[in-house]
Amino acid sequence: MCGITGIYAFNMVGRVSMINVAKATSALEKRGPDVQNTYNDHSVALGHRRLSIIDPTPEGHQPMFDQSGRYVIAFNGEIFNFKSIKQELQAQGHTFRSQTDTEVLLQLFIKEGKDCLQKLNGFFSFAIWDTQDKSLFIARDRIGIKPLYYMMDDDRLLFGSELKAIEAYGIDKELDYTALNTYLQLNYIPAPRTIFKNVKKLMPGHYIELTAERFEVKPYYTIPSPSNDNEATSYEDQKNELSQLLEASVQKRLMADVPLGSFLSGGIDSSVVSTLAARHKPDLHTFSIGYQDEKFFDESEYAQLVAKKIGTNHTVFSLTNQQMYAHLHDILDYMDEPFADSSAIAVYVLSQETRKHATVALSGDGADELFAGYNKHAAFFKIIEGGKKAEWVKNLGPIWGLMPKSRNNKITNLFRQLHRFSEGMKLNSQERYWRWAGFASESEVSKLLTPAVKGKINQEEYLSFKNDILQHLPEKESINDILYTDVKLVLPDDMLTKVDRMSMANSLEVRVPFLDHEVVEFAFRIPPSSKINTDIRKRILQDTFRDILPQELYNRPKKGFEVPLSKWLRTDMKSMITEDLLNEKFIADQGIFDVKAIKSLKKQLFSSNPGDAHARIWSIIVFQWWWKKYMS
Repeated sequence: MCGITGIYAFNMVGRVSMINVAKATSALEKRGPDVQNTYNDHSVALGHRRLSIIDPTPEGHQPMFDQSGRYVIAFNGEIFNFKSIKQELQAQGHTFRSQTDTEVLLQLFIKEGKDCLQKLNGFFSFAIWDTQDKSLFIARDRIGIKPLYYMMDDDRLLFGSELKAIEAYGIDKELDYTALNTYLQLNYIPAPRTIFKNVKKLMPGHYIELTAERFEVKPYYTIPSPSNDNEATSYEDQKNELSQLLEASVQKRLMADVPLGSFLSGGIDSSVVSTLAARHKPDLHTFSIGYQDEKFFDESEYAQLVAKKIGTNHTVFSLTNQQMYAHLHDILDYMDEPFADSSAIAVYVLSQETRKHATVALSGDGADELFAGYNKHAAFFKIIEGGKKAEWVKNLGPIWGLMPKSRNNKITNLFRQLHRFSEGMKLNSQERYWRWAGFASESEVSKLLTPAVKGKINQEEYLSFKNDILQHLPEKESINDILYTDVKLVLPDDMLTKVDRMSMANSLEVRVPFLDHEVVEFAFRIPPSSKINTDIRKRILQDTFRDILPQELYNRPKKGFEVPLSKWLRTDMKSMITEDLLNEKFIADQGIFDVKAIKSLKKQLFSSNPGDAHARIWSIIVFQWWWKKYMS
């Protein structure tokens, strides 16, 4: 895994910016701590930070040239089928100087151009410069596992694995208020937008072609539309296919010339991945976090059950709340764009501890989005199926609205969920999805902002952006429609962003077998009934691997990868809230947030009925920290 950056200068002004390529490359140091190299010619510069995984010799360093010297590549990621591609190329007379997938990718591109993307199984972002045609080609993987930011103005195109690399070239930083409005609802910013108006994220499954005369962004892949056909292949056949596809995916992701392990939380997803990996890697090392002070979220006993059954060398990092909290400032400081999924804290700590033992880790990410694993999927299912119970909850909405709501105990959390469910039932399919995807409604966010900021939000632009995200949800949605939208939105922009940033902050490569594109396509070929019913979520996943997992993993509530955020905000972080980031004078001087609205939200947080105030406060804290570092 690596970090890449580059610049294509259109004129002399743009060429002046090329002096910053080394600085931009250095900004990605944690993505690739092993080697830094840059390439410069008259109008293009490329930078690469290397985390050596395959063929760590100097022959694998980048930017890498082909043997003719015409093409040069900067590549971030892994191509898991590179050996079979290499054999095909060798049979056609191609020769290789290294054992890397980078060189295979470069030669495949030289042979087939953009069509090479259809043959790649992996996760990546890369750039290839043709020194003869003076053309630049940039691409991102199908699902969006690896990131790619870019910015173009009259003088240059800039790109990088993280926003901090683009900032290093010296750019005008104009806040995108439409992105801010969306962030305060969802706690992240969906692609293609970023927090800056002039910087974009390359969408998953897209590429850029750039010459002196033209600039084009085009799709090369989209996940096939979901099937709702209950007359598809038999359930037994579906289970057999899933078993074969997932085991093949795991096996492909075991290639490495450095220590490789697997995250093992004790949930179904990581347990399946670790169990399949152990079949092909007898010395597999597995890792999990234990929460000493939060026994409700501690699943380490289940992880140990799995590890014992499959015979792995298992390590539990048993941490106190204070040990978790000690990383908070480093995490906030690493974020170059506001991102407020608080479970990122746990992923950061797990990645940091795992990196002491391994350079690569497998993960169970993606299974919930593909096979309906979240509470919200059960809620959607209940609405789609209808019935008296759902109507009863809806009709009692006014009562749920009066009840105390918080995540702090079982009863108040139930009231919170019932109120959220009853409110969602009143909305159409798209608005219900949007509301349940976020932590704050459009009206709640509007109240947080000053009139001046609200005036800078282009409502037509915002609605167009929102409609693009929700375009795959029909008036009468199915569970597969919900999951398809999750894979387009939540998966790349929240879940995968979280794992990429927090693992790369610790120079750890994380591989996600569930997101092999063949597994993803299979998931959307099978009907909703294979995934969820009244009694079970992730039905096919649980049934397929039931015989190889400990029975204790079944029939227990999903706990998630949580941190005690509400408790921290009300105790350890109270002074940060009241005296610094949400201090009334700072808020007033900044001019973004309404002072009275922030004061009211703080009051709610510290009350006996906080609701989701902690999630909303957290999103503002993350933004304020980012603002002070990058904008003040």
